[in-house]
Amino acid sequence: MTSETKLSICVVGGTGAEGGGLALRWAKAGHRVTIGSRDPAKAEAAAKALNELLGREALTGVASADGAAEAEVVVLTVPFAAQRSTLEGLKDTLAGKILVDVTVPLVPPKVARVQLPETDSCVVATQAFLGEGVRVVSAFQNVSAHKLKDLGHDAIDCDVLIAGDDKEARKVVAGLAADAGLRGVEVGPLANSVVAEALTSVLIWINRTYKVPDSGIRITGLPGGTPAAE
Repeated sequence: MTSETKLSICVVGGTGAEGGGLALRWAKAGHRVTIGSRDPAKAEAAAKALNELLGREALTGVASADGAAEAEVVVLTVPFAAQRSTLEGLKDTLAGKILVDVTVPLVPPKVARVQLPETDSCVVATQAFLGEGVRVVSAFQNVSAHKLKDLGHDAIDCDVLIAGDDKEARKVVAGLAADAGLRGVEVGPLANSVVAEALTSVLIWINRTYKVPDSGIRITGLPGGTPAAE
């Protein structure tokens, strides 16, 4: 099920491949999307490039803090090494919002080996840091950036595992997954995010071993569409 209402979304780290791909698809679906970066000029350049792919002026580039302050949904798509420092700069602007954390605990150079932090889940650590006033949802860790940027395919052959402690926030993110051409699968509380976080390293290993650019996941045995949460 796609989103029933159009949302204002700030993709922090949208200058990167994954964040840019998500921003592009949400803008195509009619959401109001900004690209957030510590460097506003870099954000503006990324937004311009995405608008060229989209074929119309729909995305704007802003400083991350400004974009997060204005958005209803903030999506964090920065590398693991920058996760905490980015959140520290945004914490005061996130109260009452949904934060979708796409962070994966990859530790170069061994990114094809699962290396979870001491907290097990880096997204659980995000919720602990931000407090209960922010509804943190884990999603989109296992989606190919290459596929997201290819607007020639409305649907992407990949499921999105959505974990979060707030049921309504999970449903909002499931709608955003559908708007991006993906099937969102709700997988329960935020603690279950550790599965998606670890799975990214497995997919990187698969890509390298089988010489493919964009392996993904599918959950079998489900009826069509997004399953209802229990």
